[in-house]
Amino acid sequence: MLKKKHISALQMAAAVTASLVVLGCASVDSAATLDTMTQQMVKTSFRDQGIAKVDRLQQDESNAACSVADASGTPLSEAQSKTIEAANLKTVQWPKDGKFIGDWKEGEKIAQNGRGMTWTDKPGSANGGNCYNCHQISPQEISFGTLGPSLYNYGKLRGVQDTNSPEARAIVEYTWGKIWNAKAYNACSGMPRFGHSGILAEAQVRDVVALLLDPKSPVNR
Repeated sequence: MLKKKHISALQMAAAVTASLVVLGCASVDSAATLDTMTQQMVKTSFRDQGIAKVDRLQQDESNAACSVADASGTPLSEAQSKTIEAANLKTVQWPKDGKFIGDWKEGEKIAQNGRGMTWTDKPGSANGGNCYNCHQISPQEISFGTLGPSLYNYGKLRGVQDTNSPEARAIVEYTWGKIWNAKAYNACSGMPRFGHSGILAEAQVRDVVALLLDPKSPVNR
């Protein structure tokens, strides 16, 4: 997380508009002009510090398209969504050794861990997944967010009895891909693209997949 002034995008836009009024320039040519001015103000409010760099402000085409759709209140067309999903699916890196399932106990630690990627963290230090911030997962954890759907019984509800069986292959691959880059399956998903963005390493993704799918995991008991 970047060290910055805690001002929302709406507050920033309001500040720009207020400044224009004070200067006698309340008339702006277009919404695009206001957007550009707001973006410039946001950029000047951030700076590189430690491992947190200002390049985090740069949106790729997928995020930019979803931001425009959200701001305008007009959802992406089906064609736009499919194009974004197809482009993101190409970025999914499948396990080099072909092993999708790791250690669910390590996966639980990653799900519980919300640390990482702040300016005080050392380069190369492992990040957490902070999964409980948005999902119910293990029934033993009573503190969880509800931004995302419950993942309790994730594998059990999908009929996974043996993660190495041919019958489970499709859901195992889907789960890996979803964690690696959620936009491959939902164009404007709010879920972090853990593998694609370098938040979690391949071994960590493997362990989180195990947490969700291993029949021995508390998730599926």
